[in-house]
Order: sequence, then C-alpha cells, then structure tokens
Amino acid sequence: MMAGVSIVNWRDRSNRRRFNNTAFWGIYAITFLFGSRLPDLASGFLVIAMVLVASIRGLGQGVDQSSPEARESSAQRWGNKLFIPALAIPIVTVLGTLTLKRVMIAGSPLVDVKQVTVISLAIATVIALAIGMVLLRPPLSAPIREARRLLDAVGWAAVLPQMLAALGALFALAGVGTVVSGLAQRWIPLDTPFVVVVTYALGMAVFTMIMGNAFAAFPVMTAGIGLPLIVQKFGGDPTIMAAIGMLSGFCGTLMTPMAANFNIVPTALLELPDENAVIKVQIPTALILLGANILLMNFHVFRR
Repeated sequence: MMAGVSIVNWRDRSNRRRFNNTAFWGIYAITFLFGSRLPDLASGFLVIAMVLVASIRGLGQGVDQSSPEARESSAQRWGNKLFIPALAIPIVTVLGTLTLKRVMIAGSPLVDVKQVTVISLAIATVIALAIGMVLLRPPLSAPIREARRLLDAVGWAAVLPQMLAALGALFALAGVGTVVSGLAQRWIPLDTPFVVVVTYALGMAVFTMIMGNAFAAFPVMTAGIGLPLIVQKFGGDPTIMAAIGMLSGFCGTLMTPMAANFNIVPTALLELPDENAVIKVQIPTALILLGANILLMNFHVFRR
C-alpha cells in the first residue's frame, strides 16, 4: 500500500511537493518490504532518511479531484448504506476471532491462535473493501487513490505508532525500566499492593503522555514496576496486569498532544480553531477510565 501511495504521488503533478511525498512513502514501503532482510543499521538510515525528507520542505497534498457538490450528492444518494462496509470490519473481525482459532486442518490450526485477531482484522478489511467496491462501483484505482489522499492529509504522524513502539523497545533494552523502578522505590512507599497498582497505572498513563504511545510506555513500566513488584513481590496475575495496564496507558493517550495521529491530526482534518480541542473534550473521560482501571486491577490482579 505504501508503495502504491508513493507511485500515485509521483504521478500527481498538482502536488508541488510530490517528490517529497514520493520519497517519504517509498522509503517507508522499503522498510516493510525488505526490513527483515536488511541490516539493522540500514533500517536505521532509512528512518533517518524519512525524517530528513519530512523536514526539508515537508510533505504536501495534491488537488482533490472531487468537488464538495459531488461528494454531497453521493452521500445523499447512498445514505446509510455507506455504513455497510465500515460495519463489516468489526463484525467480521469478531466472528473470525471466535471461529478461526477452532478450525483445524490435519490436526493443525488453520491460523496462528496468537495472531487470530490480527488475521481476522485483515480478512475483514479485504471483505469490507470488496463490499464497498461492489456496492459503490468506483474506479478500480479508487482504493489506492483514497489511501494516498488520507495518508497525505495525516502526513508524517501516520508512522508515529510504529516509531514510538520501537522507541519503547529501545528504552527497555537500555534499562530505563530499572531506572524508573529505582526512582519509584526511592520516593514512593511501595509496601502495599494497592500503592503499587496505583503507581503502575499512573506511571503507564503519564509515561504514555510523554511518549505519545502506550506501546512505548508498556515495556518500560512493566519491566520497572509491573513484573518486579505486582507479579514477583505480591504474586499478581501478569495477564490481568498487562491487559489493564495497557488500558491505563490508553487513558494517557487521550490526554496528550504527543499522540498526534489521534489528537492533533483530527483537529487539522476538521479545521477546528483550537488544536487542543479534542484533548480538552477527552480529559474527563480519560480520568474516569483511569480511576476505574486502577480499581479493576486492584480487585482482580491479586486473585488467583
């Protein structure tokens, strides 16, 4: 898909920065297509090249070929039928998650049970695309052109989740979790299970706000607080700790501009006057959810 977006950008002469866009998404495509075969150093240089491309003149957008009148007419024509492809994705994903892991061929599972949700999501996306193509009958090039339009609108923020998740892994390997654990044990009385749970959940939320992604915060906080204290010291259930810990991190995602693809990009797409409008609306909900996660973890994680 990234390679297709790069090619569409290359052919779009209406975008004054088409070469920047072509290079950015083209390099990103290389990291997906050949990243597992390239040396780590080469992959690192590719990431640096992406940063340089996005920094020099930035990325741009081409001219939208469809008029507002045409889009409004199409919306009125199809009405609520437009929701059919979108609703197909969660429905098929749930059905696939519940059924595919039980399908056996010659005694072996059809899909990797550890990846069944992701596989189901991929299948659901393909099915939804097919439904949309049959229902709306757009040109065959419409999916890649629309993917290009959306990615160009989002820009470099589209790659943030992957980059920040990698950054979290690097922090974990560098021993940041050990440092966090040492600081927490020095300044916070971690002698009771509830205080440890509160520290872990709040740490996940705060570190997510700093990093912009719960996947980046998870390895650091889990290595520093979760495993040594909740699991090993107080005998907590690691599965429950990890699940609710991630939910606590997502509460931090709702409250930070660092999660640009969630909180800053929508305001740009909707042309809202206040770039922090989404965050301000989400803060009360995030705090309530964080409190609920702390209570849920405290009541369930220590029950064996």
